Amino acid sequence: MLDDEAIRMMKERGTYLVADIYNDDYIRSEYAKLGYPDKIIEKEKLVGQVQRESFRKAAQAGVKMAFGTDAGVYPHGWNAKQFFYMVKYGLSPIQAIQAATVNAADLIGNSRIGVIRPGGFADIIAVKADPLKDIKALEAISFVMKGGEVYRSND
Repeated sequence: MLDDEAIRMMKERGTYLVADIYNDDYIRSEYAKLGYPDKIIEKEKLVGQVQRESFRKAAQAGVKMAFGTDAGVYPHGWNAKQFFYMVKYGLSPIQAIQAATVNAADLIGNSRIGVIRPGGFADIIAVKADPLKDIKALEAISFVMKGGEVYRSND
């Protein structure tokens, strides 16, 4: 819930915004099935939209973005759904990918991770479609390499 002053200050100071703007859809669709009270679902409708509009304003202002999720809110492994919302609410596909790689590394002060280059340390994934054309391609990972070891390879 960022106002214009907060966005201005974040931009001026180089502060990163790490927001989960996917969780709203999950909460609204699944929490009712789990028996949560209607007032929680109704509050989420209001808060979630404000959160997304704050994200859009911050993206338009050029605030630094890093990928983050409230992964405890929804099932583990669903965090890639966040990319679609980052693009829907203002980032380009490459900016969303960079938020999860080089920007996240910069945020934690480690320029060796999140990059593929000599001396760098990056875990690598592969997808069958071009995520720059369809960011949802990142939701269907076919190859995973971590620390030089292949963990998944779906040919």
